[in-house]
Amino acid sequence: MSKRNTQQRRRAIIDTLNSSGEVSVEALAHQFATSEVTIRKDLAALEANGLLLRRYGGAVPVPQEMMADAGAEKISERKQALAQAAAELIADHNRIIIDSGSTTAALLPELSSKQGLVVMTNSLHIANALRELENEPTLLMTGGTWDPRSEGFQGQLAEQVLRSYNFDQLFIGADGLDLDRGTTTFNELYSLSQVMAEVAREVVVMAESEKLGRKIHNLELPWSAIAVLVTDRDFPDLATERLEKHGVRVIRA
Repeated sequence: MSKRNTQQRRRAIIDTLNSSGEVSVEALAHQFATSEVTIRKDLAALEANGLLLRRYGGAVPVPQEMMADAGAEKISERKQALAQAAAELIADHNRIIIDSGSTTAALLPELSSKQGLVVMTNSLHIANALRELENEPTLLMTGGTWDPRSEGFQGQLAEQVLRSYNFDQLFIGADGLDLDRGTTTFNELYSLSQVMAEVAREVVVMAESEKLGRKIHNLELPWSAIAVLVTDRDFPDLATERLEKHGVRVIRA
């Protein structure tokens, strides 16, 4: 199934839901001449984007009182733009790491059209979402000790697992962007991020422009370890020039 056909079917599912007020997996599978497994993946992806709510055997519209306010919607659209730009860097059959975080999680719906991916993650949320993709990738998990602050696995076991593999790319977020030092984090447990960067040929940081200039003392990754920063159009020209001098390619989505 091509990405275009998948997108067309999902738009049609929303149209059907809006007109009928409720849809069932069985009826949708019959309507689109596809399997119920595919329809369930469609509904999961649409729910992840806030377009519907899944119910047993089908889905219903999102209640008005649950709709995000305008400010939250703007943030969501910005992260989606970052995710679309970052996904363009991923080739079929790439071996990638996706670190835990809301910005990196926005990348997941963009992976449905990719073929033969191998994805390592330390996040249960990301792992579960990957299993719902149209083209389900080969999933690897770090294991380790659960860290509620980062909502991901950390620790020596996770680091050992990572060092057993080589990857094409790492996609990672940041709490802050220091133009002189690199990416910064509030989390004291950041050694796993450094191991992730060590075992990947290319490190791609996904971070919104509002992270620029935050005063955070924990240096997560130096600019020398980072190949690409995917950010938004509000990222300043002068900051872009400074990072390019560090050898970092800046993509403003």
